[in-house]
Amino acid sequence: MPPRIPHPEPGIPDTRGPLRYIWWLARCQTGRVLRGSLVGTAWMIGLAVRPYLVARAIDDGLRTGDGRALALWVAAIVVAGVGLAYLGIMRHRTMTFVREDASARSAELLLRHLSRIGAVLPRRLAAGEVATVGGSDIGYTSQVLTLTGPGVGAVVAYVVVAVLLWSVAPPLALFVLLGVPVIAVVVGPLLRRLERAEAGYRQQQGELTSRAGDIVAGLRVLAGVGGRGLFARRYAARSQGLLAEGYRVGAVNSWIDASTVAIPGLFLAAVVWLAARMAVTGDITVGQMVAVYGYVATLVVPVWFLLEGSYELIRGRVAARRIADLLNLVPDGVGGPPRAPADPPGVPVARQPADAPAPAGPADLHDSMTGLTVRAGRLLAVAADDPADAVALADRLGRYVVSDVTWGDVPLTAVGLAEVRARILVADHDSYLFAGTLRDILAGAGADTGAGPIEAALRTSSAEDVVDALPDGLATEIDTRARTLSGGQRQRIRLARALLAEPEVLILVDPTSAVDAHTEARIAERLHAARAGRTTVILATSPLLLGHADTVAHLRAGRIVATGSHADLLDSDAGYRRLVARDSDALDRDDPADAQGALR
Repeated sequence: MPPRIPHPEPGIPDTRGPLRYIWWLARCQTGRVLRGSLVGTAWMIGLAVRPYLVARAIDDGLRTGDGRALALWVAAIVVAGVGLAYLGIMRHRTMTFVREDASARSAELLLRHLSRIGAVLPRRLAAGEVATVGGSDIGYTSQVLTLTGPGVGAVVAYVVVAVLLWSVAPPLALFVLLGVPVIAVVVGPLLRRLERAEAGYRQQQGELTSRAGDIVAGLRVLAGVGGRGLFARRYAARSQGLLAEGYRVGAVNSWIDASTVAIPGLFLAAVVWLAARMAVTGDITVGQMVAVYGYVATLVVPVWFLLEGSYELIRGRVAARRIADLLNLVPDGVGGPPRAPADPPGVPVARQPADAPAPAGPADLHDSMTGLTVRAGRLLAVAADDPADAVALADRLGRYVVSDVTWGDVPLTAVGLAEVRARILVADHDSYLFAGTLRDILAGAGADTGAGPIEAALRTSSAEDVVDALPDGLATEIDTRARTLSGGQRQRIRLARALLAEPEVLILVDPTSAVDAHTEARIAERLHAARAGRTTVILATSPLLLGHADTVAHLRAGRIVATGSHADLLDSDAGYRRLVARDSDALDRDDPADAQGALR
């Protein structure tokens, strides 16, 4: 096995603004950026050397008839061409490394940050927005760093050409020195308009991507309820709106692209016309006129780079702002992301406060909002009249939102987030399943993947038949979201994955909503035995699950109104009885005997 190469840390980004973030990307590779600036500058200046050599060849060789001088200057032109080609290769190579480093650094930062904020992300940002930021925005931001190489070289070359022209004819130098600022004045309004249009377009693009993802994810459901046509028409309407916005961006972009070609060309024509008139009047020689043409033709390249760089800066600034906004998202109740060490004095820096010590062992969880107390080492079931209340309770107990939940005697939000995630697991019934072998999916939480633990988890979740039905068993490749499996099979695999993690506190949200009654009865019985002595919370209204819980709590209108055994609540709480009976109606259609037994 080849040795593992250590991967460098991406560093702490400066996310106080888009330009600060871009500058931070440049500072992370100072040596490479400086090398790119030097090579880019040498390449740009080298473009101006050849016209000078051509002028000398004409004046010293052709006009005087000196063959030896002509041969020397021609050889110099060839050497300059070879050197320029080498500098061009090194410039492109170096700047490609600079852009790729910035792209990889931004991608790693985003991936690490997305994994850190976890469940907060869907509540703050649409999936399409994240996909857009993680895709094209990273590339647009990295492209701005081209300004550190050829961009710097373009400015230096502009100054060098102006000095060379001053040595030939000061009026031409003045024309060049004043011409480029005029170009900036002409193109400036277009760039500002492009920034506004680009920002609106990127926002709508992210929203439409999210809508497309939602439609694809729910295509079967839409087809089942006859809503496919309605959503298709809505998507088409939004797509037409985005198309119109794209035309608007394209119109501005086309003017800028045309300007980057036309303006330097007109500029070149004007300077050459002035040089020709001066050659006719004898103010400059023919060789100097050729040199002027070469200088100004060379100047087209840096002017084009500056105009193109300005466009890339506008586009990259919009993209970097979106990246910085995403990196500034933090989990609820946690301090902001650490800033770069180079923050100037006086700039407030958000730091995460010192973590409070977590309970040394299993401890009770108490939610003051509902009045619920989760006893350590017990299996508690919560039956909620409103499913939204159950999800909100799971978020509070798992510290996915800011709350007054206490863990033992310690506020849950004061405990280190890593500690909470390691000991408290919230398992949704529709949590994401990544592509990979079934064994890899089950080990997603870093669980023990030995044969014994996996078999035990699969048995508890009644998923042995799922593995048996696959051609290669646990080694079978499963696609993203496990779309080749049925809804019930996916739900049992999710439950097995949660059980394999063996958390101190396991919170299950409707873990059996997609399985049949017989399978659910097996899971309920085995789950109680598998989690014996460890804290488990089940948020469900299934009588089969409620009947195997140590304690059942009835959650109504955001408060716990009754606690006790399943049988006791059936006798004493009419609302609980109606809630469970409503859920048992579906069970009754599968097996009336099971339904009647579950109610008692």
